[in-house]
Parts: sequence; C-alpha cells; structure tokens
Amino acid sequence: MSTEVDPVKLMKQMVGQAAAARVKSGSIVGLGTGSTAAYMIESLGARLKSGELQNIKGVTTSFQGDVLAREYGIPLTTLNEVDRIDIAIDGADEVDPNKNLIKGGGAAHTREKIVDGFAEEFIVVVDSGKLVEKLGTTFLLPVEVVPMAMTPVMQAIEKLGGQPQLRMGVKKAGPVITDQGNFVIDVKFANGIDDPAGLEQAINNIPGVLENGLFVGVTDLVLVGEVVDGKPIVREI
Repeated sequence: MSTEVDPVKLMKQMVGQAAAARVKSGSIVGLGTGSTAAYMIESLGARLKSGELQNIKGVTTSFQGDVLAREYGIPLTTLNEVDRIDIAIDGADEVDPNKNLIKGGGAAHTREKIVDGFAEEFIVVVDSGKLVEKLGTTFLLPVEVVPMAMTPVMQAIEKLGGQPQLRMGVKKAGPVITDQGNFVIDVKFANGIDDPAGLEQAINNIPGVLENGLFVGVTDLVLVGEVVDGKPIVREI
C-alpha cells in the first residue's frame, strides 16, 4: 500500500498553517469556512495546545467553523461580545489581480462578509486554481435571498445581465438553506464581471437580497498554495 502524501492536500495544509502562524496571542480571530480554512483552524488549535499561542478567541463564519473550533479547543465568542476582530482568515472561490473575491461556495458568504469586513486585517487562503484575471469567469456569483423574494430578485438580477439559478441541495430534497434560513441564487455572467464594486452594490440594493458573494476592497493579503515540480509551496500576493 502506498503511503505517499497527496501534494495538493499537503499544499492546503501548508497554506492553512502559514496563515495560522500570523495569529498573535491575545487576538480575536475571525475563523473562515472551507477546506483550506479548516486546516488553518486545526493549526491554531495545535498552537494553543502546545502553549505557543495563548488567550485567543474565535468568531466563526459558519456552523462548520463552530464545530471545528470546538473540536480543536479554540474558545469562541461572538461579534456582539467583542469590540474588535484583530485578524480574519478565510478562503475564496475566485481571486482577481486586485485581490477582489467571489466567495459563497459553501453558502456562508453573508457571515463571512460581516466578520471579514470588520477585521483589522483580512487574509485569504487559496490554491492557485482560484486565481483569475476577471471575477465570474470560473465561478458563479452566490446571492443570499429571503425565500419570499426569490422570484422578483431573480427577475431583477436578469435585468443586470445575470443568469440566475436556485442552488439545490446535494443528498437533500429541495434548495440549499443558509445558516440564516435563506436561499442561495447562483448567477452566471456570460463575459465575467467588469465592475465588481458597482455590481456588488447594485445587487445588494435589490429588495429581498441579504448579501452577495462579491468581496471588493477588503482583502489585505492573499496566501496562495501551489504545487511546483511535485512540491507544495506558499507565496504571497
């Protein structure tokens, strides 16, 4: 039986560890969602357990983060109980050259935008496959919508040039339900998104929309994992 380590998995672990290494004792930490962010949470827990890191509290962006933080011994708090978030670390589904993002593949983008937006420093952890020249070219744009407004919101998005579709559950009958109890509409833009900032605002101005997955002007640092010549590396943007 082969015991060879998957380089892609190792690369994600390295990116998560590199991000976790930037957290200092005494920090309030925004804990993101997704596979790479999960390795970051695991690494934070290991630093706490070893005593290398002390007196941190986490603010999670999803039920996934709640479960992982408790599993790895990270004390949790909420936005309503703290006066700041020192650092937030999260994944992304697309990253453009200006460090703008599309997030929401895990339907957690509303809580992610709240936590990441309030953080004094926001670090994104991704693999190189998430880097794009223009947002919306490889990933649909998620929009969280109040269920009663689904149809009029979809009609309004079509007027903005989007092709909306309701996200359906996997191994579940019916649509995906967010942690807030809402639906997710995934929107395709045929030629990508030319004006992320304008579109973010236009979609959020539609009555019934809670939040969309465009994150414009909030990212401070991107840690990118790559496999080069079979070996995982991490670089900064």
